[in-house]
Amino acid sequence: MSKTLGCVIALVLVAVLVGVWAMGQYNGLVGAEQDVSKQWSQVESVYQRRADLIPNLVATVKGAANFEQETLTKVVEARSKVGQMTVGADVLNDPGKFAQFQAAQDELSGALSRLMVVVERYPELKAVANFTDLQHQLEGTENRITVERQRFNEVAKSYNTMLKQVPRAWFVKLLGWNFQEKPYFQAQQGAAEAPKVQF
Repeated sequence: MSKTLGCVIALVLVAVLVGVWAMGQYNGLVGAEQDVSKQWSQVESVYQRRADLIPNLVATVKGAANFEQETLTKVVEARSKVGQMTVGADVLNDPGKFAQFQAAQDELSGALSRLMVVVERYPELKAVANFTDLQHQLEGTENRITVERQRFNEVAKSYNTMLKQVPRAWFVKLLGWNFQEKPYFQAQQGAAEAPKVQF
């Protein structure tokens, strides 16, 4: 009887240890997934800051210079596309939606870059204090976007690595835990080529 009792106690202890270990693995993945969601919020925040600055920039440029309407129209259209996208945390679990989000943001970045190049042709505009301030804010925002995207990729990499490591990956599949790999931000198409500035 004591031998059977010893075996039962040993099995219960092993089951408890495995259960505690599994909870630790699950909680680790939950924490890593929350880090990804938090960083995603930071990315959205800096993109929103940029979207909020654009109407002021466009109004200032419109008022201070008479320049190529096509460039201004592209900025407004690109911002409109970004504004029409409903983006939530679900975009992190859908690579297609993530790619659409990134494409819209990249289009807006490209339009803003073209706007800044066109503005360089107008020295009187660069002298307007409001424009200069908005330009600095926009440049700062673009830098923030780059930093937050890099940070997002770092936490997504950490989470994706945790998700794929053995034996955790086995438990995720075996127990049917609903954790999905997160996508990464990619460089814009043509980013490897230097921009061409023509006057």
